[in-house]
Parts: sequence; structure tokens; C-alpha cells
Amino acid sequence: AEGFRGITCFLDRPDVMARYTTRIEADAAKYPVLLSNGNLKEEGQLEGGRHYAVWEDPFPKPCYLFALVAGDLVKKEDTYTTSSGKAVTLRIYTQPANISQVDFAMVSLKKAMKWDEDVYGLEYDLDLFNIVAVDDFNMGAMENKSLNIFNSRLVLADPDSSTDGDYARIEGVVGHEYFHNWTGNRVTCRDWFQLTLKEGLTVFRDQGFSADMNSAPVKRIEDVAVLRASQFSEDAGPMAHPIRPDSYIKMDNFYTVTVYEKGAEVIRLYHTLLGAEGFRKGMDLYFQRHDGQAVTCDDFLAAMADANGEDLSGVGRWYSQAGTPKLTVTTAYDAAKKSFTIQTH
Repeated sequence: AEGFRGITCFLDRPDVMARYTTRIEADAAKYPVLLSNGNLKEEGQLEGGRHYAVWEDPFPKPCYLFALVAGDLVKKEDTYTTSSGKAVTLRIYTQPANISQVDFAMVSLKKAMKWDEDVYGLEYDLDLFNIVAVDDFNMGAMENKSLNIFNSRLVLADPDSSTDGDYARIEGVVGHEYFHNWTGNRVTCRDWFQLTLKEGLTVFRDQGFSADMNSAPVKRIEDVAVLRASQFSEDAGPMAHPIRPDSYIKMDNFYTVTVYEKGAEVIRLYHTLLGAEGFRKGMDLYFQRHDGQAVTCDDFLAAMADANGEDLSGVGRWYSQAGTPKLTVTTAYDAAKKSFTIQTH
């Protein structure tokens, strides 16, 4: 996660962005695959058994989205045609022994690309999309621009041994990292206090994707079960924190179920208040205003409010207040009218 520090000096802040052209040279026998962000512009052979590749990413990004891969990997390749007719090459790279288990991940990627076009009008923006899945990647998955890096367990599926849960997890995480291309990469966060801006929003998006691909009620029950089992207890204990924390000692400590899953529920508040059409209007304005920028949760709230002509200031309190709301609920059933009434206090 900190390998970029071994390449060059750079301000490691999400609001410091640059366009990258990356030239990689390596021993062709030891490192036959050379990958980085963007489109492959040039590759060839060098003297002494070495070779090179030049990658160019035309979109500005912070250094945390930079990736470089060199190794002895094999690939499965496919293509996807976007709604505007552009052909995108899709490749999944793994260690040789694992390549037979990537078919479902490739199908999931293509479904995610189409879903993002259908639901949010968001097309993929480059000629090539790569996933690298290796056994020893020490995080779950990472949305590096056009070169997503995964631990193998979140890509590989064996029909003879993988469970329904394995397949659902792969579909959801492949979708999540792809959706970051717009909510996290094209529009990123100004500082790490705004982490939920990209993670809460992208979790909400991957939940919607999984719901549409499978059963929406079952998916919602699963997501609420996670909240009740993990997030509620976090919010009730000494580690309670708002989805946008005020301070931190080490930012790694805030990759939490609160920032992610509760953050997604705050996004769901917008969707509930504004409806699907109003939420889409807010998303469209958000990208129109902030494409290529590093922004804040307040910018997202403003886009939602302005696009719909609504006062959403009350939603803003959810970003700074920890804890789980407590409601008193009374119910009454009228047998004659066959009506059931629920009141909250």
C-alpha cells in the first residue's frame, strides 16, 4: 500500500493530483507482465533480455490510486462494448495455477459496467480495464485507476467448492472496486476525513448492484444484519465515531464498518428523501460540478440539495454525530378495519 514511496517523492494527500505516464523496464523472463494505470501506449524489447512498457493515464489522480505490477502472471481477456459503442478490453491477471477460476469475476465485471451505465449513466472512460488477483496481496481489494488489485479470495471461484456466499462476495467486491472509477477516482476526497464520501457512496452503489442482480429483499436483510451485528455495537462502545471523524492518529484505523456501512445508510437517506429520480439528478449534478476534483461530503450534500431544490441541512448532522438513533415505537391493530398502525415517538 505504500510502495509508491519507494519510487518518487510526492505529497501523499488525496487533493494533490497529477497525470501519470509510467515507463517500466524489467527482465523479460522474470517479469513478463508489466502493468500500470491508464492505456498501454508502447511496449517492446530491449537489449540483455529486458523489455519495457509505457502506460499513460490521461486523468489526474492522487498518488494513492497509482499502481504498478510486474510479475509472472497469466490472463483471461474479454471485451465490453459501452452504451456509446466504445470497445473496452477487459483482462484479469492471476498466478498461473489460478486462471481457471476467474470466469465468474469476468462476468461480474461486465454486469457492473452495464449496471453503472443503466442506473447512473456512467460509462467507463479508458480503452482497457485490468484486474490483478494474487494470493499475497495484504488488503482485500483496491480501486487503483484502471488497474484494480485484489486478493485472490475475492476473485477466484471454483464451481466444485465455492459457496453461494463466495459468489455473492466476488460479485459485490468486483462491482464495488469498478464503481470507484467514478465515485472515488474521477471524483475523489479532499482529505481523509472525507473517506465516507467515496466509501459510503460506493458501498451504497455496490449494494444496489447486488440487489438488482439477485434478490433485493434478501440483500437488504443481509446488509441490515451486518449493521445490527457489527456497526450498532461499534456505535455503542468506546470506539464510536461519526462517519466523518474530526481527528485521527492513524487513518488506517478509520476503515471501519461505521465509515463504510453506516456511511452507505446516510447515502440511503438521500435516496429515500429524494426518490430514485431525485437522487439521480443529484448524482448527475455532483459529477457535472466536480469531475476531476477532490471534494468534501458537504459538496455532495450541496449537489443533492441544489439539484432538487430541497433543504437537506438536517442530513448534514449525520456526518458529525456518532451513535445509533433510538426510537420508541407503539403499534395498534384494528381488527374491524384490518389495519395495522405504527407510531414512532
